[in-house]
Amino acid sequence: MSDDLLFDTSSPARSGECVRLSPLVRRVVANNAGPITFTGTCSYVVGTGHVAIIDPGPDLPEHVDALLHAVRGETVTHILVTHTHKDHSPAARAVKAATGATLVGCGLHRSARELARGEVSRLEASSDKEYAPDWEMLDGEAIAGRGWTLGALATPGHMANHLAFTLSEEASLFSGDHVMAWSTSVVAPPDGSMSDYMASLDKLRGRDETIYWPGHGGPVRDPQRFVRALSHHRRQREVSILNRLAAGDVTIPAIVAAIYQSLAPALIGAAGLSVFAHLEDLVARGAVVTDGPPVLDGRYRLA
Repeated sequence: MSDDLLFDTSSPARSGECVRLSPLVRRVVANNAGPITFTGTCSYVVGTGHVAIIDPGPDLPEHVDALLHAVRGETVTHILVTHTHKDHSPAARAVKAATGATLVGCGLHRSARELARGEVSRLEASSDKEYAPDWEMLDGEAIAGRGWTLGALATPGHMANHLAFTLSEEASLFSGDHVMAWSTSVVAPPDGSMSDYMASLDKLRGRDETIYWPGHGGPVRDPQRFVRALSHHRRQREVSILNRLAAGDVTIPAIVAAIYQSLAPALIGAAGLSVFAHLEDLVARGAVVTDGPPVLDGRYRLA
């Protein structure tokens, strides 16, 4: 079977609609479309009667209203959050206030490493520092409701606190921003880590889930093939970066210009952060060197 990485960029649904995806899963898409969020954040309702909401999304009143309308007449027992980006977690506060549900899932916002001297996180504004769960789910822990069980699977990389959630009754996985059908995930130091991301991809290989429900876009079907393809894609990107260093490129903007030649301007910043994540990993592995700790505006060369 081919491991070519093929993306599905079809729109999953109009924002605000509640769409049933399976006997246990419904989805409401937030009205926050963009170059990083695709058609908007996917919030999921799990169960019937007594339900859980996964990733309530951005703090948009119309999205909160749509979620509460979707569960009208039902009891929301739990709110789960995969990670603390502002397109995933802030609405948890409004939904919790309206429903009294227990807020669980990922831990408090944190970076994958300490900032280097003088370094500024380019994604600082996108982080939800106000998120505070009632309790943090650790890897392997689970919660249960009427007819459903959601298990925590630690998948750091996109963010240090990123979790995915298994739904054992349907052999499915809520993959957050770790694995998405429409695009690769942004991995941006210091919040994210490429070495952690690759290890989390490896963690998914060999699991028995048959479908992933991601934080943006439609489902990941045949997830084992897709995860293999994602891993291969990242390794090929690493080879491209090493080739550019061998050709004499020493800065991240030069590498981005060479290997992302047809990239939309709105995504150039994200591409630079992804290259930075690869370089940080390559420095840690001894394949690349730089003066001092790896930084976004540093100069890099082959070891």
